[in-house]
Amino acid sequence: MGDGRPIPDPAVLEKPVRRRFTAEYKLRILHEADQCTAPGQLGTLLRREGLYSSLLGTWRQQRDQGTLAGLTPKRRGRKPNPDASLIAENQRLLRETQRLAAKLRQAETIIEVQKKLSEILGIPLQPPEGNGSEP
Repeated sequence: MGDGRPIPDPAVLEKPVRRRFTAEYKLRILHEADQCTAPGQLGTLLRREGLYSSLLGTWRQQRDQGTLAGLTPKRRGRKPNPDASLIAENQRLLRETQRLAAKLRQAETIIEVQKKLSEILGIPLQPPEGNGSEP
């Protein structure tokens, strides 16, 4: 109390924080673990770093497979969908098709109304040009 050191906070965190280890840290620990030859040295290393022996086994396996990228922490949660761009393009094209179909229905309705109006008024309709029926 009188030595000037702050008193540590005894409160426990509500949600524990998951530790993340870098690839460099894992390689350094593996190197130190490989240097341990005397009985008890490995246990001392693990206690000092706050690690479990199963982590060393996993890290060694990743190192032996040559996957330095495997030593980096993996992202947690849902994986991104590799087909997301294709799905978005498909949805865009579907919306465009629906819009064009509605526009076509509207144009066909207008043409039908024009045909009926020309019949009522007795106005002869000109056959469409370039349909291939004329010589």
